[in-house]
Amino acid sequence: MYAVVKTGGKQYRVSPGDVIVVEKLQGEAGAKIKLDQVLMVGKDGKSPEIGAPLLASAAVNCEVLDQSRSDKIIVFKKKRRQGYKRKKGHRQDQTVLRILDINGKGAVKAAAKKAAPVKEEAAPTEDSAPKKEAAPAKKKAATKKKAATKKKAATKKKDAAKK
Repeated sequence: MYAVVKTGGKQYRVSPGDVIVVEKLQGEAGAKIKLDQVLMVGKDGKSPEIGAPLLASAAVNCEVLDQSRSDKIIVFKKKRRQGYKRKKGHRQDQTVLRILDINGKGAVKAAAKKAAPVKEEAAPTEDSAPKKEAAPAKKKAATKKKAATKKKAATKKKDAAKK
């Protein structure tokens, strides 16, 4: 299931579980927000329900993850040969949202996934294996360097003996 939502003058295609970054919305981290400007709701394999311009019965429920600011944008103006230069910086306020569910005509609420902690437990065991494999590769590289320096030293000795 997906929906097209309008917020902050922009449109976003969202599905339950997606994390999106939008223009600043009111709310603290952890707060629930309802986006009611839904332009379209659709399911995979079925024709979408399109509003004219909005769907009256549809809404998207979100959770605020973070209130932050975007990267700095430098605004630089210059007129050549006039000695005119102006430099300004700007950081836009933004809100990070997690889409919880989509409510609409015929829409079904998505259940929260609790399989994530299982994946986190499996990750450290996978990380430890590549570290063990990487160590022998470093040893091989070190032995190659040693062999190369021995060859250089041997050639220098031969050159000195010839003179």
